Amino acid sequence: AKSSFSHGSCRRHQKLNSAPQIFDGNKISDLIGEKEMDDFLDKLPQMDLMRSEKMTLVQLIIPVESAHRCVTYLGELGLLQFRDLNADKSPFQRTFANQVKRCGEMSRKLRFFKDQIDKAGLRCSPRHELEPDIELGDLERQLAEHEHEVLEMNSNSEKLRQTYNELLEFKIVLQKANGFLVSSNAHATGDETELHEGTYSNNGFIETSSLLEQEMRPEPLNQSGLRFISGIINKDKLLRFERMLFRATRGNMLFNQTPSDEEIMDPSTSEMVEKIVFVVFFSGEQARTKILKICEAFGANCYPFPEDTTKQRQLTREVLSRLSDLEATLDAGTRHRNDALNAVGYSLTKWITTVRREKAVYDTLNMLNFDVTKKCLVGEGWCPTFAKTQIHEVLQRATFDSNSQVGVIFHVMQAVESPPTYFRTNKLTNAFQEIIDAYGVARYQEANPAVYSVVTYPFLFAVMFGDWGHGLCLLLGALYLLARERKLSSQKLGSFMEMLFGGRYVILLMALFSIYCGLIYNEFFSVPFHIFGGSAYKCRDTTCSDAYTVGLVKYRDPYPFGVDPSWRGSRSELPYLNSLKMKMSILLGIAQMNLGLILSFFNARFFGSSLDIRYQFIPQMIFLNSLFGYLSLLIIIKWCTGSQADLYHVMIYMFLSPTEELGENELFWGQPFAPSLLILTTIVQILLLLMAFIAVPWMLFPKPFALRKIHMERFQGRTYGVLGTSEVDLDVEPGSARGHQEEEFNFSEIFVHQLIHSIEFVLGSVSNTASYLRLWALSLAHSELSTVFYEKVLLLAWGYENILIRLIGLVVFAFATAFILLMMETLSAFLHALRLHWVEFMGKFFHGDGYKFKPFSFALISNDDE
Repeated sequence: AKSSFSHGSCRRHQKLNSAPQIFDGNKISDLIGEKEMDDFLDKLPQMDLMRSEKMTLVQLIIPVESAHRCVTYLGELGLLQFRDLNADKSPFQRTFANQVKRCGEMSRKLRFFKDQIDKAGLRCSPRHELEPDIELGDLERQLAEHEHEVLEMNSNSEKLRQTYNELLEFKIVLQKANGFLVSSNAHATGDETELHEGTYSNNGFIETSSLLEQEMRPEPLNQSGLRFISGIINKDKLLRFERMLFRATRGNMLFNQTPSDEEIMDPSTSEMVEKIVFVVFFSGEQARTKILKICEAFGANCYPFPEDTTKQRQLTREVLSRLSDLEATLDAGTRHRNDALNAVGYSLTKWITTVRREKAVYDTLNMLNFDVTKKCLVGEGWCPTFAKTQIHEVLQRATFDSNSQVGVIFHVMQAVESPPTYFRTNKLTNAFQEIIDAYGVARYQEANPAVYSVVTYPFLFAVMFGDWGHGLCLLLGALYLLARERKLSSQKLGSFMEMLFGGRYVILLMALFSIYCGLIYNEFFSVPFHIFGGSAYKCRDTTCSDAYTVGLVKYRDPYPFGVDPSWRGSRSELPYLNSLKMKMSILLGIAQMNLGLILSFFNARFFGSSLDIRYQFIPQMIFLNSLFGYLSLLIIIKWCTGSQADLYHVMIYMFLSPTEELGENELFWGQPFAPSLLILTTIVQILLLLMAFIAVPWMLFPKPFALRKIHMERFQGRTYGVLGTSEVDLDVEPGSARGHQEEEFNFSEIFVHQLIHSIEFVLGSVSNTASYLRLWALSLAHSELSTVFYEKVLLLAWGYENILIRLIGLVVFAFATAFILLMMETLSAFLHALRLHWVEFMGKFFHGDGYKFKPFSFALISNDDE
């Protein structure tokens, strides 16, 4: 009912894939005979893109000793898609789960080495000399040794860096904190009376008003009870740290701070951190305990600071000496670590490729089943028919290289399920194929829209974007991408640049078609030029004062190519261009929709579905062309005759009153004067209406009942045909492609589906035709925007004598052209052309319910992230 895949029908029609569709097979076979017909079709060339490649379901029986090499060689060939025969098993229950786990662990180690090399800022180019292949076990052992060595060096380096940072902080504290204590002792020589001004008595207990007065007493700090803690803390934690100290001591402390003047490296992040030296003065053991806990919580490092100047100098010398030794040790450790990483980096790329390939091989082996003897692996997969010989040769070579006594059994299976879809593309067609696949992957061997989209897609884009000045700008961008194709293909690009580079040939064709349509519209940044000769119109007098009011007069043959430049700025410019582009949009839309219906005919013919031809293609063609095909004919007649008839009026009265005379809107020659021609026109219109009305039930009712009749006949025939196939069916494996069961026939579901399809087509014929008017709308919008920027920005600024105003106008015009017309308008026209292809064109014939052919290929996994 849904044109599902049938192997038998494809075998009957497989030669039609290579035959041009213009031949009538029945007539040719009558002339030259059936045998001659087969020979004729066999000699026709293959069509790579019209339909997907013929696929074959094959089975491999591989001895265990040569299984790894066979799968490796198949991965290098990249033309076989394996089916998972262990889909019911978890990854840990499969045969080669341990090998996959080992490869995953090696991938982790390789990513670790890559991160370490990037972190160290090393640039390790791979060796150009040919290196011998390494076994997986030897590689695993080498990676373990290298990882252990690098981890040990990192640990030692981190410990040395931590010690170095502590000594560096200690040195900074010794330098900065000394200033606080010197200023503190200087206050000790002050007047004795000032020391007691702030004291007061409370219940016989003498207290000072603040710690500052205690600091200013002449006694030594340790005798007066005033103590201090010195240390260093990160700058971003300073404010919260000071606030917490103030609250914990209830303000009974003095906090001094100063910047460290040099940044310190954080060992964990290798980033330079700015720190602050602080000294906290306090009194009492309880306050000391609180301050130390707060320092620990905020990550502040506290260092002892002797009050004796001699001890300070001695301690400073010791710290500087140790810092010098540690710097030399750290430099030597860094050089040794870089040498080890360089040794790994030279082979890193090859090791990553090797591990990825091995992991892919074992993942593929996990998709195979052991036979009952546990000595062979059984696999199934899809391959293109043309690749069977290559696969057979590869398997023979793998058997020979592995010194296996038993060869690989390779034979073709009969398939029931639909094969994958595979198109061989090149650099030009790949981008268009990706655009089609973004909507849906083509069903196996159904007509490929990408063949026609190579031309129709950039052309419809150009109809909306037509300006040969803007087209030249796009052409320069496309030529730049093509000139740097080899360099850009080897670089890692951003997402936007990668998208542009992938569509470089699409941009090239869009630019070329835009130049062509721009020449037809005669627009160069909205300015017309007399490229193909002089205008066919001239002014009525020498002053040309009434050119924009009364109009021009025609005095010679029409402009040879495109729009006459004299239409620009005339009083009838907008009505003329609107009428031209609107009618042109309808003609292009009807032509493309008819192309879609014709492709549905070839699809039905290829798959041997006569029901789709009789009850779907024929009524759809009748309905579409009885109404909108007739409208297209009227447009062409109006252009050829120069008639002033209103086509809206003609089409409306064709439905309301097809027998009524149209008066001024008569379109055909001699209608007012030849009653017989008028009668003929009326008959044709009535006949077209009747055909359109008849086509609707023709699409709806016959096909579901015909399918029901075919099903009933097939069901009755099965009662006598079961015995002939029972022996074959007993050997069917549950997980194989041959075990597919046919779905149950449901008449109501098929009837509802046909009802929805018929209503969608009838309503879609109107809406899709109207949808093509976006070609007119966007073309008009692009032209008017270009005119506004040219006249209201560039010409307006050029009307001033001031060079600065002219320069500003030129810059604004350039930016408006680049960002609005060349970027936003390009994206808008691109998306609208995409919608016209996906919905209006492909909706007529394209099912898009297939699935891609994804062969096991090392080339496809080489850039995948583990």
